[in-house]
Amino acid sequence: MKHAEFETLDQLDAHLDAGRPLEHAVFQSLDLTNHAERLRERSLHCAVLLGCQMPPDLVKHAVDSGALLFPRIDWVPYNPYRARLYTPEALLGAYRPGEPDSYDETFDGQVYRHYMERGGPEPPNFIDLLAQRLHDQAITDALHEFIAGQRVVAIMGGHGMSRDADAYHTVARIARRLTRRGFLLASGGGPGAMEATHLGAWFAPHADDALREAIDRLAVAPHYTPVGDWLDAAFAVRDAFPRPDDAPPSLGIPTWHYGHEPPNAFATHIAKYFTNSLREDGLLAIARHGVVFAPGSAGTIQEIFQDAAQNHYETMGHASPMLFLDRDYWTRQKPVYPLLRQLADGHPYGDLVHISDEVDDVVSSVERFAATQDAARRTPQESAARH
Repeated sequence: MKHAEFETLDQLDAHLDAGRPLEHAVFQSLDLTNHAERLRERSLHCAVLLGCQMPPDLVKHAVDSGALLFPRIDWVPYNPYRARLYTPEALLGAYRPGEPDSYDETFDGQVYRHYMERGGPEPPNFIDLLAQRLHDQAITDALHEFIAGQRVVAIMGGHGMSRDADAYHTVARIARRLTRRGFLLASGGGPGAMEATHLGAWFAPHADDALREAIDRLAVAPHYTPVGDWLDAAFAVRDAFPRPDDAPPSLGIPTWHYGHEPPNAFATHIAKYFTNSLREDGLLAIARHGVVFAPGSAGTIQEIFQDAAQNHYETMGHASPMLFLDRDYWTRQKPVYPLLRQLADGHPYGDLVHISDEVDDVVSSVERFAATQDAARRTPQESAARH
C-alpha cells in the first residue's frame, strides 16, 4: 500500500480538506509553521517528516504520536530532502556567459566545491556521508515519480565526443527521432555523446534543418573544456532556439563525482547524484525500452557490461534492448559486440541485441523491441482489453 507523500503545501491542504488520515504519511522538506494547528488535531503515528520546519508544540505532538523526524541539515549547501529533480536553471542559473569564473557562484559549482572540500567520494565526516546518502535517496524518489508511465531509452557514449564529429550529429538525430516517437531520452547528463542526446531531444519540436544549424553553432567550441566557451556556446544555442513550454522533456543523470564536468544545458530534468555507482546502475535500470551505445572508451564499455549483467541475470526483473551504433567501432576497434553476442547466446536478451550504422535502423529497432517488451509486460487482463 502506497502512503501519502507531501512535497508541496497544496498537496497537504487537499489531503487535509478531504479528511484523509496522516498516519504513515511522508512530509518532504516543508514549512509546516502555518499548518501546526490543523496537524496537532490529527494523529501522526508512523509519519515521516524529512527536514520540515515546525514550531516546538508540533514537534512534541509528532514525537508523542510516534512519528519519525529527520532534522534539517543546514550546514550543507544543498537540501538532503529535495522533492524535485533539478533543472539547468537550478544548477547553472548564476552562470554568466563570457565570465567563466561565474561558474563558482552557481549552485552546481558551490556543491561541487563543498563535496571536494569534505573528502569527495570518501568524506571522513559521518554527517557529510549521511547528508549525501539522504540527498541521493530523495533524488531517486523524485526520479521514479518523473519517469512513471514513460518509455525510457538511454544513450551511452564517450564524454570526449567532439561537437563537430559525425557521431555527435548521428546521436542527436537518433535522440530527436526517438523523442518525436514518444520516448523519454536519458543519458549521463554530461558532455560529448550525452550532450548530443539532449540536444536531439531539445530540437524535437523544431524544424529538421534547425538541428544542423545548432550543431554548427556549437562547433565553435568543439571540445569540452571546464565551462568557458563550451558552456557559452550551449547557452547561445538555447537562446537562439528556445524550447516550447509543451515540448517533450529529457532526463540527464550526472554526478558530482565527476563535478569538473558540469551538466549540459539541454537536459530539461536532471537527477544529479553524489554516488557515481548509484547513478550508473540506476540509469541502466530505468532504460527499460533500450540502451543505445555510441562509441566510447572505458566508461562506456563498463556500462555495456553492467547492462549485460542486469540483462543476463534479469536482476531488475526484465531484460532491456542493447543497441550498438557504429559497426566498425564495436566489432573491430573495440570488439565488444562479438563477445556480447556470445555471452547472450541462449538467453532471452540475446534477441534484444543489435548493431547498426544507420539512424533509421537504430530507431526502428528500438521501436520494434519496445513493442515486444510492452506486449510481454502486459497482464492477461490488459491483453484481453486490447482485443
